[in-house]
Amino acid sequence: MCGLTGALVFKNSSFRIEPSFIQAMIDTIKHRGPDGEGIWISNDAKIGLGFRRLSIIDLSTSANQPMSNPQNTVHLVFNGEIYNHAEIRKELPHYKWKTDHSDTEVILHAYEEWGIDCVHKFRGMFAIAIWDSRSRELWLIRDRIGVKPLYYSIHHNRVTFASEIKALLKDPDQKRSVHEEALYHYLSFLTTPAPQTLFDGIKKLSPGTWLRISENGAIKEHRYWDVWDHTKPLINSSEEEIAEKILAELKTSVALRKVSDVPVGIFLSGGIDSSTNAALFSEGESSIKTFSIGYQGNYASYQNELHYAKKMAQEVNALYHERLLNVDDLLDFLPRMIHLQDEPIADPVCVPVYYVSKLARDNGIIVAQVGEGSDELFWGYPSWKTALKLQNMDNLPVPNFIKKLGLAALKTMGKDTSMHYERLRRGSLNQPIFWSGAESFTEAQKKRLLSPRLRSKFKNLTSWQAIEPIYQRFQDKAWEKTPLNWMSYSDLNLRLPELLLMRVDKMSMGVSLEGRVPFLDHKFVELAMSIPQSIKTKGGISKYILKKAVRGVIPDELIDRPKQGFGVPVYEWLYDKLGPRMREQLISFCDQTDFLDRDEVLRYFNEGHAPQIWYLFNLALWWKEFIKR
Repeated sequence: MCGLTGALVFKNSSFRIEPSFIQAMIDTIKHRGPDGEGIWISNDAKIGLGFRRLSIIDLSTSANQPMSNPQNTVHLVFNGEIYNHAEIRKELPHYKWKTDHSDTEVILHAYEEWGIDCVHKFRGMFAIAIWDSRSRELWLIRDRIGVKPLYYSIHHNRVTFASEIKALLKDPDQKRSVHEEALYHYLSFLTTPAPQTLFDGIKKLSPGTWLRISENGAIKEHRYWDVWDHTKPLINSSEEEIAEKILAELKTSVALRKVSDVPVGIFLSGGIDSSTNAALFSEGESSIKTFSIGYQGNYASYQNELHYAKKMAQEVNALYHERLLNVDDLLDFLPRMIHLQDEPIADPVCVPVYYVSKLARDNGIIVAQVGEGSDELFWGYPSWKTALKLQNMDNLPVPNFIKKLGLAALKTMGKDTSMHYERLRRGSLNQPIFWSGAESFTEAQKKRLLSPRLRSKFKNLTSWQAIEPIYQRFQDKAWEKTPLNWMSYSDLNLRLPELLLMRVDKMSMGVSLEGRVPFLDHKFVELAMSIPQSIKTKGGISKYILKKAVRGVIPDELIDRPKQGFGVPVYEWLYDKLGPRMREQLISFCDQTDFLDRDEVLRYFNEGHAPQIWYLFNLALWWKEFIKR
C-alpha cells in the first residue's frame, strides 16, 4: 500500500524543510495512494516525512501516516504490509493503542520495544522510514526479498528518500545525469543492480538491508537478512515430507496475503504458480475474482494461455475476467509506462502487468496476488536446464588452455559476440556460467554497442563486478554450493527484486493496486532454499518437487503441460506500428547523446533483434523523459 517520501537535513546545513518541499514530493506519487495524504515536519525543520495512502488495513483515519508515538519521539512512514501484525500486537499489551488493527502502529511500538531488531519480527513486504528524535537518527529499511523499493539521495548536506525516484527529482538541487557504470550493467541485466540506479547520485536500498543515517551525516548500512542464515538443510527428509512442508507453508503464505479490509483478487495465467495461488486462495471462500491477459490475434512468438486460465477459474468457481491487448494498447501506454518506471525496467511484460492490474482495479479489486518467485526457487525455466547442463560441463577437469583455444577458435569464426563465447569466457576465468535469469547483451556485444568514449572508459569493466559480491556471499554462506543454488540465490538478489518485483510494484501501483507475492514469503523462501538440488532437479523435470506438492490441488493438465512464460509478441509488433516509433526514437537518442554507437544500434534493427531493440528503446525513452527534460 501507499508511497512514502521524506528528507533529513544534516546539522551543519542552514536548509529548512518547508511543507511545500514535502508536498511537491508526495504529489508525484499520488497514484500510489489516492485515499489520502499526510505531512509531518519537525519543529526545527530538519526532518520531514510525507505520505500518500492506499487504505487496505484499518481504513480509519486513526491509521493515517505519518504516524508518531504519544511522546512524539518516534515518527514513521511505511509502504507495504505486515501480515503478522495481529500476532506482534499481542506481544505488546503494555502500549496504549490508538488504532484497532493498524499494522503501521504495530511497527511504531515494535520499534519502541525492540529498536531496529523489530524488523526480525515482521513477516511481510515493506519499505519503512523511521525518525528517532531521541538518538537523532533516521532508519531506512527494505524488506528481505525486496518486494517494495526504497530510493535515496545524499547531496547538499541532506538526504532525501522516497518510494519512487520521481519524488526525489522534485528537490531543486537534485542533479539529473546518467550513471554511466549503471548504464553498462543495465545493458547486461535489463535493470540496474542495487545500490545503483541509472541516475547518478540516486541509489536504491538493497533487499534485506537497513540504512542508519545520523543528523551529522554518518551513515551505516547493514544486511539484516540473508536466506543462508535461515536455511535448515532437508538432507534427511523424504520427498513426501518435503512436498508436505511446501504445501503447508504455501497455504500459510496465501492465507496471510488474504488479510485485507478491501477486496482481494488473483492474477491468473493458467500456469502452475498462479493456478496454485487461486486454488489455495479459494479455500473457505464462496467466490473469488481472477484476472487474465491475452493478445488479439495469433503470434508465433507468443501463444495465448487463456483457455488454461479459464479452466482453472472454473475449477475454483471464480468470477473470470480477461482482456485482449494489441499493438495500439502498447503504443498508448508507452508514455505512462516510462513515467511509472522511473528508470528502465526493460521487460516488455510491464505492458500486460499494467493492463491486468487496471482490469482488476476497474472491477473493484484493490489487492491482487501474483505468482512471481516460484520459477527461481524450483528450477522452473527451460533456459535454466541449459545453464545447469553447461555449468556441469564447465566443472569437468578440462585444462584451462583448452578453453582458451576454444575462445580463439570462436573469435576466428566471428562468434566472439555470441552467448557461447561469453559462457566459455566466464568458464575460462573460473566464474559461474550463470549470471542472471535475464541477460540482454554479452560483454563483447556491449563493447561494440557503446560509443567510442564509453568503450574506452569501460575497456576493463565487466558486469561480473556487479555479480561478484553476491557470489562471494554465496560462497561464504551457502550450505550446498551447487550450481542450481547459485542460480536461485543470484536471482533472489538481483533479477527478482530489481526487475520482476519492480515491474509488479511500479505497474500495479500505477493504477493504485497492491500486488502480493505468496511464493516470496521469506519463510517459504527459506524452506525452498533448504531443499537439496538433487530433489529439485530429479528426473530432469522442471519444478519436480513443487509439482509433487500441488498435485491434487490443481488439475494434472495444468501441472503437466509445457512451460510457457508470460510474454509479449514484440517481434511481430516490431514489424507493425511499433517498429517505426522505435527506430525514430533510437536514432534521435544516438544523435543527441554519447552513449551508444548509432551504426551498431541500426544493425540490430536491420537484423531483426526485437528484444534487444526493446531494451534500447526503453533506455532512449527514459533519457528523453527524465534526463533531457
